[in-house]
Amino acid sequence: MSAKRHNPQPLTGPRLEELALAYVARFATTQGKLRDYLQRKLHERGWDEEERPDIDRLIARYVELGYVDDAGWARMKAESLLRRGYGARRVGEALGQAGLGEELRDEMRPDAAAERQAAVVLARRRRLGPFARELPDRPTREKHIAAMLRAGHRLDIARRVVEADDPEAAEQWAESDCGDY
Repeated sequence: MSAKRHNPQPLTGPRLEELALAYVARFATTQGKLRDYLQRKLHERGWDEEERPDIDRLIARYVELGYVDDAGWARMKAESLLRRGYGARRVGEALGQAGLGEELRDEMRPDAAAERQAAVVLARRRRLGPFARELPDRPTREKHIAAMLRAGHRLDIARRVVEADDPEAAEQWAESDCGDY
């Protein structure tokens, strides 16, 4: 039987600070995600003191101390998603969901070469197009293209990869400077 509190005590300034510090110590995070977490805790537990806490000031202090680094987190997340084969659109969506601004999302947008390489990674990992066990017929190729579109790749890139003659051709295209076969 768990000893779960049904009526947790309202938060105080020091307790809110402890929660924030524990959160940034445990998770790499953004200002937006930390703000959402603290607001959720305040909503769940309430506030025990007269004046409501200034969450933005607390977050600004954590940014100044280096505990929260939006640009570093965005770079890490974008690189991770690209290594797993996701496209530029999905990278942008993930960064937006983390509360990052348009300017930072644009700065982290992968270049054309990184987009092509991520598409080939996804195709290899999911056995799409030329990486399939059997030569795909037209309906199967369309399903493969749809899977790549859902992963955030542009239609032209998805088509190029799925319709490549063989895995070597797809990989050469991904590594080329201009992106042409």
